[in-house]
Amino acid sequence: MNVTLKIWRQKNANDKGKFETYEMKDINTHMSFLELVDVLNEKLEQEGKEPVHFDHDCREGICGSCAMYINGRPHGPQKGTTACQLHMRHFKDGETIVVEPWRAKAFPVIKDLMVDRTAFDRIIQAGGYVSVNTGGVPDANEIPVPKEMADEAFNAAACIACGACVAACKNASAMLFVSAKISQLALLPQGQVEREQRAERMIAQMDAEGFGACSNTGACSAECPKDIDMANIARMNREFLKAKVGSSQIEVK
Repeated sequence: MNVTLKIWRQKNANDKGKFETYEMKDINTHMSFLELVDVLNEKLEQEGKEPVHFDHDCREGICGSCAMYINGRPHGPQKGTTACQLHMRHFKDGETIVVEPWRAKAFPVIKDLMVDRTAFDRIIQAGGYVSVNTGGVPDANEIPVPKEMADEAFNAAACIACGACVAACKNASAMLFVSAKISQLALLPQGQVEREQRAERMIAQMDAEGFGACSNTGACSAECPKDIDMANIARMNREFLKAKVGSSQIEVK
């Protein structure tokens, strides 16, 4: 198959950036989208040109690195699929494919399709962990957890922090990501001790990073490659309210 790629090229954070067009011929339909970019980069390097910079790591839909807009949608047109797991058979022969980086104030562009997503790391560092001693593995496994809660915690933990929720939201909100990380610990016994501080600190850090408010449109969940449920946002709001009612030393601006 043949396709035309229109890819956002930007030298650095201060560069204005622009789309550049590349014609790709005789593409194998079993190739992944990232492999298509690999082929393009080999071609560019052979021509002595700068290859397209983009984030990638495991290429198994687990790490969340392959963050990019494809034809106006985070990770492309295939629901529940990361860009690294998206194959060319999902596109049409002769199609023009537009590729852009995430667009959000809290995710500044580093180069081409690469954006700085360390804001997510700082939110996790603010409280997305369990620091109390929960005992060894045998002890932890002896703590009874209702299956329904275990399933909900597992589903929340499936979030790969790719940032698609932020990219899909018209307000660039990070509430689906933050709520998934709060939920996965709030639902388990090991997360109870720091429950209130966690909600306050992570939400305070989310606001400090410049993410927008929840738009209630559901675009975040609809475009999430791991189908993280919006019910987590409702749970996060409850966790936050409980924490504030119970008083706290954390001041939220």
